[in-house]
Amino acid sequence: MNIVCLGGGPAGLYFGLLMKLRHPQHDITVVERNHPYDTFGWGVVFSDATMENMRVWDTTTATEIQHAFNHWDDIELRFKGQTLRSSGHGFVGIGRKKLLNILQKRCEQLGVKLVFETEANSDNDYPDADLIIASDGINSRIRDLHVDVFKPDIVTRPNRYIWLGTNRLFDAFTFDFQKTEHGWFQAHIYKFDSDTTTFIVECPEHVWLAHGLDKADSTESIAFCEKLFAESLQGAPLMTNARHLRGSAWLSFQRVVCEQWWLKNQNGSHVVLMGDAVHTAHFAIGSGTKLAFEDAIELTRQFDQYGHDASQITNVLNSYQEARRIETLRLQNAAWNAMEWFEVCDARYCEQFEPEQFMYSMLTRSQRISHENLRLRDKTWLENYEKWFAEKANVQTDVPIPPMFTPYQVRSVALKNRVVVSPMAQYSAVDGIAGDYHLVHLGSRALGGAGLVMVEMTAPCPEGRITPYCPGLWNGVQQQAFTRIVSWIHQNSDAKIGIQLGHAGPKGSTNRPWEGKGANHPLEDHNWPLCSASTEPYMPNGTAPAALTHAGLEEIRNEFVQATCRAANAGFDWLELHCAHGYLLSAFISPLTNKRTDEYGGSLENRLRWPLEIFKAMRAVWPKHLPMSIRISAHDWVDGGITPTDAVEIAKAFKAAGADMIDCSSGQVSVQEKPIYGRMFQTPFADQIRQEAGIATIAVGAISEADHVNSIIAAGRADLCAIARPHLANPAWTLSEAARVGYSNIAWHKPYLSAKRQLEANFERAATQSNAQKK
Repeated sequence: MNIVCLGGGPAGLYFGLLMKLRHPQHDITVVERNHPYDTFGWGVVFSDATMENMRVWDTTTATEIQHAFNHWDDIELRFKGQTLRSSGHGFVGIGRKKLLNILQKRCEQLGVKLVFETEANSDNDYPDADLIIASDGINSRIRDLHVDVFKPDIVTRPNRYIWLGTNRLFDAFTFDFQKTEHGWFQAHIYKFDSDTTTFIVECPEHVWLAHGLDKADSTESIAFCEKLFAESLQGAPLMTNARHLRGSAWLSFQRVVCEQWWLKNQNGSHVVLMGDAVHTAHFAIGSGTKLAFEDAIELTRQFDQYGHDASQITNVLNSYQEARRIETLRLQNAAWNAMEWFEVCDARYCEQFEPEQFMYSMLTRSQRISHENLRLRDKTWLENYEKWFAEKANVQTDVPIPPMFTPYQVRSVALKNRVVVSPMAQYSAVDGIAGDYHLVHLGSRALGGAGLVMVEMTAPCPEGRITPYCPGLWNGVQQQAFTRIVSWIHQNSDAKIGIQLGHAGPKGSTNRPWEGKGANHPLEDHNWPLCSASTEPYMPNGTAPAALTHAGLEEIRNEFVQATCRAANAGFDWLELHCAHGYLLSAFISPLTNKRTDEYGGSLENRLRWPLEIFKAMRAVWPKHLPMSIRISAHDWVDGGITPTDAVEIAKAFKAAGADMIDCSSGQVSVQEKPIYGRMFQTPFADQIRQEAGIATIAVGAISEADHVNSIIAAGRADLCAIARPHLANPAWTLSEAARVGYSNIAWHKPYLSAKRQLEANFERAATQSNAQKK
């Protein structure tokens, strides 16, 4: 094949040498705009795992790169006058120029043609090429020429950064945070050779503007950074490798995601994007170079599989795109989390967190490094942090306690741990009465170790149910049934029990999920009239609700108040108001479902008016010493709907009205939603609301392991974690996870004690066998 790589960065050079190494008969050319053995940039970073992968594909190149590496295990934080250090992180750094020079030299050894000082203006300039690799960087000309096919989504991020270097050497990957009168700056610092260190300075744009850095040239910006980070620099100057010093050297990161990765041009050549041209990942986790190398490896792998022949290029590129898209999006999501953490730390964490928790939050910012992963990296550091966290929870201990098992108090209610059995619809009530099924369902989970067990959404009136089989609290019989359950749990466990009150509104009068046409579809008969903020049905062809009149609003508010009184009389410890998932109160809050023109529609303040009236009325009759939480949809996942920024304002409004916690869910407001799923995918909403609204939060959604809960609680992203489906599968999920992570200091229901040691021994045995297999 005739292969042309447009762009002599890591992606183009590495792909060229890998293909030439396997099939010397390929005619491969790399076209680069710079001079021979000349490039720009300071150091690049990637992980030990990336190096292992490279050794498999070309030992010679990997060995030479390894010899030029600076390797370190430690991450150091300098923050609020303290220096904290954690070990075991396994990064490698190398100068960008040195890296490219090694790749250029290897290409020359193998017979790859290197063409320098040549601009790659168009793929059509190479009509004889079978395959054109567009590895021409973030500002790819080739991508821009075919924007209608590649369909790039390019987002410019709000922070500003300047990429500098220094001859002051650091023996750890160092993060230095400095506060100014206008806000916080952070420096990302890592040594990449024997005498040079990368020194990236970053800050929010409003801080950058407040200091007048938008008007500063490179020399002035460097002087500013030298003064700000003088303590770390210890007199060493900062350097730039910019080709000129006029104008600002501050940049804004651009996130690039392309829908399509390849095409066949008018000459019949196949053109494929690679590296930064097709995807970017923020330097916060140092993954741009990693992605470029792994692009090159995967495309080579596909040619090895299909055959190194021009007739197979279409099959190769289809498989390549599919294989890389999943892995790339996974890493880009992690990089996005890490990037966003640095973007918001000025507003969320720098002032609120003490250095110990700030360090933990920073280390786990991408959500790829978890609590137990930190234990593998640096057990001593993590156990010291666990002790610190426990002391902050008023537990004096010499033994580390996983954060999920620390107590938590809200008003007079003391929870023994941070685990909540999430309210989950069971569709098993008769005439709204919670019967024996609910006693067994809730009672077994109360014995299973969770600190708080929540009853599913319970209606304040018959028309407020989702299905005919949902529980209610509109009469004394229903109250008595709940009294029985609450009393049993209080007598037989140390768990607390709460109830969630909510009105189905436009999503009522439907089938149980396993009956008829399934969830959200209307009953075939015996329907009841629906109500909502406006007349939009939830399903496109569903039953249209009636827009509530002022008289209807008052009637339902009174029904919520009466149900609240019955909940208090039944002895519940906790009350939650359901304002999420497209149910009645949510339908008032979201602009997707509230089209009213009166005082209850329009602005967010108006849309919140009636839900707040209900909450205030409930709070007035609910015992003052008992907590109340609000479940909200923090993101509608639809353009024009509720956003996380709106959710912060919603949380502030309920906080001002007397709410103790915000239960942070999302979606289910519109069938047009396009959520981005993943483990702990809703936790960022709890984090943002907790820090920006200044109210305690409950994290929910795809939280399935003790590792998840510990990471969320320890990092201060939420105060409690509500676990749903895992508790359906295992009523004793909390006890099981305690045994899994080796925490034995947890109370079991006495009749079950004989099973405790056996479960712990089973997990210990499984862990020993797993470790033996790894060796």
